[in-house]
Amino acid sequence: MHMRFRIVFLLIIFCSAVSCNPKEEPVPVISDTKEENGIVTVTPFEYGGAFRNPMKGWREYFGPGYDTKRSSYPYPFGSIIKEYMQWDKMENIASDGVNKIIEYSDHRWEGVENMNMKVVPRPYIVWEEPYDGGYPVNTYTDNPDDLNGWHWPSDIPAEIISDNDTVPTQGGYFDSQFIPRVKKLVEKLGEAWDNDPRVAYVEMGIIGEWGEQHDPCISTYWAPVHQTEHVAGRTWVPGIEKVLGDAYTAAFKHKKVMVRYAYDFQDYVFGNYWDSFAIDEERERGYNSILKLGDRWKTQPMGGEITWNWGSLYNAGYRSLEDCIDNAQTRQLIINEIRALHTNHLGGVTWADFNDKIFLANASIIQKILGYRYLITEFKYPALIEKGEKFDLSFKVKNTGSSPFYYDWPVEIALLDTLTKQPVWSTVLNDVKITSWLPGDEWNTSTNTYDIPAEEYEVDENISVDEDIPPGRYIISISVLDPAGMLPSLRFAIRNYYTGGRHPIGYTGFGTSIDNYKIDPDDFDDIATDTTLHYIVNK
Repeated sequence: MHMRFRIVFLLIIFCSAVSCNPKEEPVPVISDTKEENGIVTVTPFEYGGAFRNPMKGWREYFGPGYDTKRSSYPYPFGSIIKEYMQWDKMENIASDGVNKIIEYSDHRWEGVENMNMKVVPRPYIVWEEPYDGGYPVNTYTDNPDDLNGWHWPSDIPAEIISDNDTVPTQGGYFDSQFIPRVKKLVEKLGEAWDNDPRVAYVEMGIIGEWGEQHDPCISTYWAPVHQTEHVAGRTWVPGIEKVLGDAYTAAFKHKKVMVRYAYDFQDYVFGNYWDSFAIDEERERGYNSILKLGDRWKTQPMGGEITWNWGSLYNAGYRSLEDCIDNAQTRQLIINEIRALHTNHLGGVTWADFNDKIFLANASIIQKILGYRYLITEFKYPALIEKGEKFDLSFKVKNTGSSPFYYDWPVEIALLDTLTKQPVWSTVLNDVKITSWLPGDEWNTSTNTYDIPAEEYEVDENISVDEDIPPGRYIISISVLDPAGMLPSLRFAIRNYYTGGRHPIGYTGFGTSIDNYKIDPDDFDDIATDTTLHYIVNK
């Protein structure tokens, strides 16, 4: 083997194994620990690779009846999954109650909590219209959850679409019952999903093919898809923007709602799902429109997907996600758009081959920048803790990702038994808001950095251990808990890690002095291979 080729080959294998950028230096696997005047200061080293974390990163999707979940499911990075929810399965007649939505959701989302995954449900009616090649449900499968076809409630007349572009459509979206039924459906969806811990975000959907709100349109801001001029009652649904905006705002007080086009719903504060990343034809309609939302990303998730089956990506010869991100120029374009738009998650990964080492390395690069990536750059705690005595604890956090985390999950400090690595005492830091840990801003494509760097946030807490625990040496740890069960879930990107979700920082003495504070780095577990995390759904 030629020496230069051999070096490059080995570098690719190494980067695939640790999910790193070939341009980066290897990440040390030790942490620096020192004690001075009774205060221990730990400087953790960053975990170099990509890993799963809640409600961010590569977003999955499966179509019941025709997509197969692989044996290694969930994927290496998947923590959220798109769920297209058919209206008629959730409510087939007006008198159907919210329990029907809950029962169907339970059926479709069974077991996601055991894999520490969340869902992004999108209610919809029409998968694909007949004039776009759509076909009825169960044409090619007998799966009762088949997404194809048209899923109008049985008591709303289906669409009758004229071949004449100037003639309004009858039935469906334009039936007199539709508006009041939409209002009631969204109200029921809120009752079912707003406090469901399985739900990450809610995509508004409902209108148009796949619930993508472009046929018919929400407004006349953009030209219609299939003809040159808008016709009320045919190419757009008059008044639907306010109906849906008001209904979703009222129904969802806890979950973040996302809409398809950033130029719609200007009077509301919703997130966005842009389904045509890196496609030239969508630059203005998608990318530039999202940029105009300004700081919206700080409080609302920006997501979407990479679709290579049309436009400039298809014309470039791409037929898979692997094709898109294995190309250096296209991969950089995707990275630039993620960074500039502060993108939280992207779909398109469902059909990818994670056994492809080159693809895995490239997917890892993108996983690391999608959403949040929290680094603990410094952690300080006392070398000796006495029962009932207040002590100061502090740590610094930097978000090197592209978006914040959108829910204020609790941060836990715990003392762990040195043998079992399980908590003997723990407390939640009441004043910490992890949603405030923002990334940098104003992405510079020339330097591949944010012109406004990510801030280093410092958390200072004064706490005490009031419980009776035996004197001795303990491990002080930090974790972020999922409120659904108060179990560790969200991880920091540091090497200090134990399987189960807690980050061991160093040793401390409780009621007795110790002389060694540094944890042997060989005791740390690999954050990326931990499949034990889960949460609890109370029904």
